[in-house]
Amino acid sequence: MELTEQEIIRRQKLEELQKQGIEAYPADLWEVNFSSTEMLSGFDTNPDKFSNISFAGRIMSVRDMGKAAFAVLQDAVGRIQIYVRRDDICQGEDKSAYDTVFKKLLDIGDIIGVKGFVFKTKTGETSIHVKELKLLSKSLRPLPVVKQDADGNTHDAFTDPEMRYRQRYLDLIVNPQVKDAFVKRTQLTSSMRHFLNAKGYMEVETPILQPLYGGAAARPFKTHHNTLDMTLYLRIANELYLKRLIVGGFDGVYEFAKDFRNEGMSRFHNPEFTQVELYVAYKDYEWMMNLVEEMVEKIALDLHGKTEIPVGEHIINFKRPWKRFTMYEAIAHYTGVDITTMDEDALATAARGMGIHIDKTMGRGKMIDEIFGEKVEAHLIQPTFITDYPVEMSPLAKKHRSKPGLVERFEAICNGKEICNAFSELNDPIDQRKRFEEQLELGIRGDEEAMQLDEDFLRALEFGMPPTAGLGIGIDRLSMIMTNSHSIQDVLFFPQMRPEKKEVQEEAN
Repeated sequence: MELTEQEIIRRQKLEELQKQGIEAYPADLWEVNFSSTEMLSGFDTNPDKFSNISFAGRIMSVRDMGKAAFAVLQDAVGRIQIYVRRDDICQGEDKSAYDTVFKKLLDIGDIIGVKGFVFKTKTGETSIHVKELKLLSKSLRPLPVVKQDADGNTHDAFTDPEMRYRQRYLDLIVNPQVKDAFVKRTQLTSSMRHFLNAKGYMEVETPILQPLYGGAAARPFKTHHNTLDMTLYLRIANELYLKRLIVGGFDGVYEFAKDFRNEGMSRFHNPEFTQVELYVAYKDYEWMMNLVEEMVEKIALDLHGKTEIPVGEHIINFKRPWKRFTMYEAIAHYTGVDITTMDEDALATAARGMGIHIDKTMGRGKMIDEIFGEKVEAHLIQPTFITDYPVEMSPLAKKHRSKPGLVERFEAICNGKEICNAFSELNDPIDQRKRFEEQLELGIRGDEEAMQLDEDFLRALEFGMPPTAGLGIGIDRLSMIMTNSHSIQDVLFFPQMRPEKKEVQEEAN
């Protein structure tokens, strides 16, 4: 491993610390009794509370003043200044420890523990007067600390997106503001879980490794189980297992699921993603639309205290009710073409006339999906329900009760992208088998995203599944909107990345 000059110097400092008998990575417990924000927000109103504090954080800057120094420590929630004086932290007559350890052997990035009391400096800054200091972890690599020149220009900022996503731990240290998106993401799932629990629905877990993949149109990741000598797939959806639980007698079940789809990557797609799926017996898709409006409106209020959220250049309002279009109405509205009665050939001609690539593997449903994705979706900025899809697009949805050729399905589109998908679930086992067989035919034609035929799921339906409404919400995409994030990578701690360049890999070895 080739080291930089700074990395060599830090390792030399580590050796010097060890020679002086100072443990650079001690195992001792260091009790923390106040956070930085508690001290900063509470000192003015109750200074006596902070007369004996124990704190720990990472050194982010140091200002040397000879026999004393100011430094800034960063903990999980913020930063606070500390004041270190040689006479306070050195015992007896020997004051050399201050110069050799604090001034020469500690670096920006090191994690230290301090004990002392909180006070106000002459400039009015709330700070910790340090009476005891201990090294808790030596940093062997320098942080890319942001610097500004006299003209206010920023230098050495850690802003390259690829590096930030690849080294998220470093991103969180030097760009602590990025934590806010992840905090809000956790608040989002907590809000959703509280909402669903209050409705009486049960959170469950279903298999991630599945002998058959299903519940969505997507290519799977494939693996092999050695002991059973069988092929398994990482799930692309958990729908078929949750429906089995409805067959088994549960009235409402939901799962926050990690799903995996072996597809392209973009700022809206990661091969590993999170969604919540919900299934409620004796309900339909109209009922589910109302529930989605209610739940997402509540999430906006819980996270922001209002329903109007800034997203890019738009202000998106989640207040109920949301706008509704049927699929055919939306296509006709934004393209001027009525595809309602078109067969495959006419539809292919119409799609090509719109500049959309069509190939022989595409059935009618896939072509309609392409038209909608290319010509309609981007126009739907405010939350909008698209309803009543062609039957060819929805092999797991119930046929529409009054519109032949359609199914009872909706998607919610917001900021130009789908955030949820829902059906009145197909519970007719004869019809479901026929739909699976049509998917098999599409697979033979070359559609790699066509569904498999799941005999056990069909067997479960043959025992009888009550009328059921089902829903899937993409947590990552909803988090993007609720945190005003440009890319899905901004709401995933560790998004999937291409392998690092060869020279970087060699350095790591």
